[in-house]
This record gives sequence, structure tokens and C-alpha cells, in this order.
Amino acid sequence: MFFRRALLVGGSAAATAALLAAVAVGKNGGTSESDSLTPPVTTGKWDRNWDRREPMSMVNLQKINGETGEEELNAKLTKHKAKATRHIFLIRHSQYRLDGKTDEERVLTSLGREQAELTGRRLESLGLKYTHIVHSSMTRAKETTEIISKFFPGVKKSSSDLLREGAPIRPDPPVCHWKPDVEQYYEDGARIEAAFRNLIHRADPKQEEDSYEIIVCHANVIRYMVC
Repeated sequence: MFFRRALLVGGSAAATAALLAAVAVGKNGGTSESDSLTPPVTTGKWDRNWDRREPMSMVNLQKINGETGEEELNAKLTKHKAKATRHIFLIRHSQYRLDGKTDEERVLTSLGREQAELTGRRLESLGLKYTHIVHSSMTRAKETTEIISKFFPGVKKSSSDLLREGAPIRPDPPVCHWKPDVEQYYEDGARIEAAFRNLIHRADPKQEEDSYEIIVCHANVIRYMVC
């Protein structure tokens, strides 16, 4: 698995603030074929089975026939191995009104709407065949998605409460300007981890072609997923 980030640029200088992070979840889960029998991960090492979809973990070794063991094992590993790569674009919502007291009042500003428009045009210019747009159920993410999705009228959209903004984990080192209550980390962390597990994983073995998906959410959610 690899990550890359790029600033979306277009239009006026004041409207180039949309940040996009692209995550490619590869066929091999970011590892080589040679260490498929590596023991379980220990602290500080990459966990091959981070999404619980590593082919070896899907095979019941006790059911492998002793005489045809290697051939049978290879066949089962091939059956569970991803053939395609999921390309996931993580997009933060556009600028919104900070003076809103409720989520419904925190709508996009005029600059925010321009940012979303430019983001949609930039995504369209890539010429990719997008398969799905998932967005946070918060107002600013929904409005950003509505503008972006104008450029992809045939692409399915869905909303997820799991992607709502929150405090996923205590910053290290600490920051002085943001101090959520301790219980907020406990509540939000589990939810945002659930969003990660639900949306960021290797392709299903039945998927034959690479896919391109868009997730519109929030800064802390994107930080957590990328890290």
C-alpha cells in the first residue's frame, strides 16, 4: 500500500485550497510474495494481514491434504488473492461557515463552493472511471459532494455516519490549540477506526479490474486513515 498527496490547483490563487490524498490498496497488500509464511507481526514491523484479507490467513491449513499439500495450498492462495487495486481519493470538504452553531448552519462559503467546483473539475480531468463516492453525513461534506458529483452523474453516491469529524486519537506530540475531552477520543476513535476498516482494504478477489473511489470527509478522519 502506498500513499501520495497532491494540492489541487486551478482557477484563482484564492481557490486552490482543496487537499486530496490518494491511497492505492494494492494486490499484495504492500508486501512481497517471498514472505507469505512470515510469523505474526510484532511491534515496529509491518502487519501483512492489516485488513484481515491476507490470502494465507484465509486458508485452513488443517484441511490441506498431506499428499497434494503444496499444490492445494497454492490453489487456495490464488483463490483468495486480490487481482485488482483499489485507488481511493480522500478529499476534505471545502471551506465552510465557522460561525454556525449547529451542523446544519455550517454550510459552505462562496469560496468553499468554488473550491468544490475546482476539485470536481480536477478529478474529471484525470480521465478515470470512478465507481463510487462515499461522503460524511455532515452538512459541509454533503454539500461538497453534491458539487463534485455534478461531474460524475452516473456514479453511485452514499452517506456514512462513520466518516463524521471527530477526535480519533490523542495527538503525539500534544497540541495546545485542540483539547477534546478524554471520552471523546474513546467514542470517536472506535467510530473512525470502524470507518477505516469498512472502507480501506484490499480488493475482493472477485474484482477483476482496478477501481477508483472517492471519499469526501474531514481532516482528522483523513489524517487517521493515511497514518
